[in-house]
Amino acid sequence: MKALESDRLVQVIKALAHPTRLEIVQLLASGTQSVGALQAHVGGDLSTVSKHLTLMRKAGWIRCEKQGQQVIYQLACECLPTFLHCIQDIAASDSSCGCESESESCSL
Repeated sequence: MKALESDRLVQVIKALAHPTRLEIVQLLASGTQSVGALQAHVGGDLSTVSKHLTLMRKAGWIRCEKQGQQVIYQLACECLPTFLHCIQDIAASDSSCGCESESESCSL
């Protein structure tokens, strides 16, 4: 993997690495939401929620559309909930790589 591709991949993954952003993804998985609705669900002030949304939008996870005076957000990729589900499965599993003993080298 080229350094530029690797840097972009890290940027994209880091954009999800916050509890509020994960909650936003879960909310958007059920449908589009306005900034105000997202703020009401996740709490915090509007500027903080907007910063999270901007970071996620720049990473390509979400997109927005202005409808009148409201900004409406939605997931940019329908695969995101599945991706997060896989990560949750990994996080919930035993942290070992499956090697029977520490002396064995791991092929994962």
